Formats: sequence, C-alpha cells, structure tokens
Amino acid sequence: MEFKEIATVSGKPGLYKVLKPSRTGVILESLDEKKSKLVVGASQRVSLLSEISIYTMDEEGSKPLQEVLKNIEKEFKGDTGLAGADNDEYKAFLKHVLPEYDENRVYVSDIKKLISWYGIIRKHFPELLEEQKKESDSEAKDKEE
Repeated sequence: MEFKEIATVSGKPGLYKVLKPSRTGVILESLDEKKSKLVVGASQRVSLLSEISIYTMDEEGSKPLQEVLKNIEKEFKGDTGLAGADNDEYKAFLKHVLPEYDENRVYVSDIKKLISWYGIIRKHFPELLEEQKKESDSEAKDKEE
C-alpha cells in the first residue's frame, strides 16, 4: 500500500482505499470496519493523500502530508494525547510536529482531520508511517541476496 492508493472524498469523513477506475469515476472502499464500497463520479472531489500538502511559511510553501504523518509517528508513536483537547492544544501539537506551518492558512479543523487520518493509517497501514531509511535498508539487503 502507498499514499497514492489512499483517498479522501470532499464532504465525506474518513479515508478510502482506491480499488479501480470505472467508466463513471473511481471505485473506493472505506477504511473502517464496514468496508463499504463507493463509486465516486466526476462531480465529487477526490484527493489522493500523496497529493495533499500542509501550508508552511518556509521557501517551499508547503510540506507533503506523508512527511508530516511520518513526523507524527516518529514523535508520538500513536499516542497524540489530544482526546478532549481545545483549539490551542491542537495548534501547539502541529507547531511541535511542523514548526513552520502557516497558522493563518491551516485551520484547527484541518489539524483535527490530520490527526484522524493519522489514526486511520496507523491502524490499517502502519508500514506507511515508517521511516524511508528502513525501506532503503531492506531494499539494499534484497539486492545483496
């Protein structure tokens, strides 16, 4: 599984696994216990997680979502400690994980969504949150054998 195989649908909560394209759009499967399938047409906005970034104040102007999710995993190992948090705690959390985030363009609702997505990915595809260094080490071992 890769970030380009996980999508979000505008106006719908949660994340979806991209199954395959159809004539009218794309077929998705929810990443929850129900595993319900959904056909999304051209009228609905579907975004792949690999294409989503968070606004920053640095020269690049944004940081890819997958890097931010990996930073959260590295720092918190699944326990963000944000149950029942207020808005200031959410902002402080993101400031800790991504100090250069743009506070004027990243809203608390975005941070809550980020944390929700982190939990879903950690539950269903924890390997996506591992450091790439580990992946390149295992690739190097495969090449040696």
